[in-house]
Amino acid sequence: MTESHRLRVPDRVAATIRGLHPTLKQQIRAALQVLIQRPAAGKALKNELAGLRSYRVGRSRIIYRLAGERSIEVVAIGPRRTIYEETYRLLRRP
Repeated sequence: MTESHRLRVPDRVAATIRGLHPTLKQQIRAALQVLIQRPAAGKALKNELAGLRSYRVGRSRIIYRLAGERSIEVVAIGPRRTIYEETYRLLRRP
């Protein structure tokens, strides 16, 4: 049996989830449950986004990082088309 991890979702990401279409919101919540059980399920990102992981949910992505022993921090959620650039800008913000 695998131990579950603790999920940290910042307020701005939670607000994004609340604003999603109900079907996508349900898919995102199910994907977050998968990540709690299997944090390495997402793809490791490279270059400027090294240290982050991406988990696919249809055309959207959940960008997250493993923070500490048993903790997962969601960094951003959004459409694949723009999420990587938005995440990079978000991380570069002072």
